[in-house]
Amino acid sequence: MTIAIAKTTQNTKSRVTFADYLTYFDGSDTKYELVDGELVAMSLATGKHGGITKFLERDLDGEIERTGLPWIALQGIVGVRCPRGIGLDTVRIPDVVVMQRDDWQALQEREAVIDFDLSAPLLVIEVISPSTKSVDYRAKRTEYAARDIPEYWIIDPIEAKITVLINSDGWYDITEFFDSDRIISPTFPELQLTPKTIFSI
Repeated sequence: MTIAIAKTTQNTKSRVTFADYLTYFDGSDTKYELVDGELVAMSLATGKHGGITKFLERDLDGEIERTGLPWIALQGIVGVRCPRGIGLDTVRIPDVVVMQRDDWQALQEREAVIDFDLSAPLLVIEVISPSTKSVDYRAKRTEYAARDIPEYWIIDPIEAKITVLINSDGWYDITEFFDSDRIISPTFPELQLTPKTIFSI
């Protein structure tokens, strides 16, 4: 279904509701996030970016299978509805999401957005690019914390570091990992993964 979004003037922007976002299609292959009621186009990622996200999806799925956990890792195909300020019309599409497999099954016949009727993701991962650095480090950090997502990774090829953020009472505590450091993840405590491995992809 295609919905019509009202044309904007120079001084006003058209707001898009969450319900409208779920059915929005402009005839292109462009993916959009919804940020406080505004559609924000997602730029095409570099090959390096895509390689890292594909590797992480496979590696985390392998760990999930090894440990027999009822979860699934998904690369760039699931939106997460988040509070932002006093509004609820924000949907982010993380590079990788780890979620409950039952919740993934619940999305099979509806739009692939983790709404508030489903559990928050267990882990979200964003891979930094120059155009998204500020958003990934600042805005998404606030939004993911407000959604009570327990763990958030920021993969930063620019500074060759991985930041793991752990939710503590509604805010994130930060640990940074470099080079051959083993990434410490409460969600995946036995994971054997280093920044060096990820950035060599």
